[in-house]
Amino acid sequence: MQKIPKRVYTLEFKEQAVKRVQSGRSITSVAREMGLVEQTVRNWVRRSEAGKLESSAGKAVTPEEMELSRLRAEVAELREENTILRKATAYFAKDAL
Repeated sequence: MQKIPKRVYTLEFKEQAVKRVQSGRSITSVAREMGLVEQTVRNWVRRSEAGKLESSAGKAVTPEEMELSRLRAEVAELREENTILRKATAYFAKDAL
């Protein structure tokens, strides 16, 4: 059986995830947007609150991966906004009749 390599993230990447959670987003949505496991984000938030969030040693996340993560988050946010607008349009269209 082949061993799966452990992914290592920069401190900036971890802080970005923690800030998204602290701004009111759910851990589930942040994890999905950034391509992470929910428990990983939950651990980072817990460590950040304790003041012990650190960068891991080893291979860092590439700038392309960070950009991809940012773009995924932006797409998810736009989809959420689009869903809200669609529901609002349907609601107001119903009232107009």
